[in-house]
Amino acid sequence: MILILRLIRESYLFAFQAIIVNKVRTILSLLGITIGIFCVISVFTVFDSMENAIRKSIASLGSNVLYVQKWPWAMGGDYPWWKYWQRPETSLDDLREIEKRSNLAEAVAFMVQVNKTVKYGDNYIENIGVLGVTQDFDKVWKFELIDGRYFSTSESASGKNIVVIGDEIAKSLFPEGDPIGKKIKIFGRNIEVIGVLKKEGEDFFGNSNDKVVFLPINYFKTIIDIKDMDATIVVKAKPLVSNDELRDELTGIMRSIRKLKPSAEDNFAINETDIISKGFDSLFGIIATVGWIIGGFSLLVGGFGIANIMFVSVKERTNIIGIQKALGAKNYFILFQFLFEAVFLSLIGGIIGLLIILILTVVISNTTSFTLILTQGNIILGIGVSAIIGLISGILPAYSASKLDPVEAMRTGV
Repeated sequence: MILILRLIRESYLFAFQAIIVNKVRTILSLLGITIGIFCVISVFTVFDSMENAIRKSIASLGSNVLYVQKWPWAMGGDYPWWKYWQRPETSLDDLREIEKRSNLAEAVAFMVQVNKTVKYGDNYIENIGVLGVTQDFDKVWKFELIDGRYFSTSESASGKNIVVIGDEIAKSLFPEGDPIGKKIKIFGRNIEVIGVLKKEGEDFFGNSNDKVVFLPINYFKTIIDIKDMDATIVVKAKPLVSNDELRDELTGIMRSIRKLKPSAEDNFAINETDIISKGFDSLFGIIATVGWIIGGFSLLVGGFGIANIMFVSVKERTNIIGIQKALGAKNYFILFQFLFEAVFLSLIGGIIGLLIILILTVVISNTTSFTLILTQGNIILGIGVSAIIGLISGILPAYSASKLDPVEAMRTGV
């Protein structure tokens, strides 16, 4: 233990001395390691932050929820749209049959959306998502009410002209007053506000409940013909029921509803958030590979820089090596001394790169809406890569130093 501590102390002192005595040479040599670690870890920092944001956005859709639709979800690759465009639209009749036949669904809801302008007096807000939804929509879709209430069963069934509005709409149309009980105009009709959604902000995909309104589907369809609209049936699984089990049941129900022959392909899609997750997994894999390639070249250059410093250090300290060996220092002591020094130098470059990333994450997170996080895992990765580069770069110089003949070494240094 004493020998190891002595090795570390002397290696640290020699490394520090190399930086002090040859500032420009050392800084230029360490620049490669700094840039390499910066490239690799910055890519992984952005990658992890994006992944975290995307996972949260996907989670908001519900991990135990399936979406029965006309169009299947897909991430990348060829999309054979010509196979899907003639499929029948999902309908309220499909919803009723699923509600009647499903044993694994906890809740089932129907939703359809158009974008319209919403007005109150002289105030208006454009391009608002107007959703026609069934009664159980609040059981399958994540949202909270900050004021008012959701539709009652009788209000949904009768198609009453009532609406639940998003936070941004409430603030835009009613900057100084309570919207509950007021009547806003949608489709040119007066509709009473009964609830206001809690502010959420946009997710990674730009979606938000802040700029949507919910109407009972039975009122919605008195204004717009929904037969040819791209609708969605949202099905939430019961506790302990897997998505695969629910998917199998829904497939059987939908094939029965559509009266498909055993050999016929499905003319509907059952989507789930896992499709999006897998698509982004492959994308992130590509990003990570690119990050390693870009950073790898810098790390390679940095490794040569460390090796250069160590070869020069061996040459400058040949006399000292000879004296150490004459006094009884073993070859492995000299070897480890230079290896530790190479690792220390490389770690310094890596830590500088990590500090730059840390500063940038703080600046970006405080000046933009995107939150960057330098995780503990990435810090450990950066330090680990730096140490490995230093170890590899220092092997040859350290080995050559350990093999020096003490007499020749002292004579060369004179």
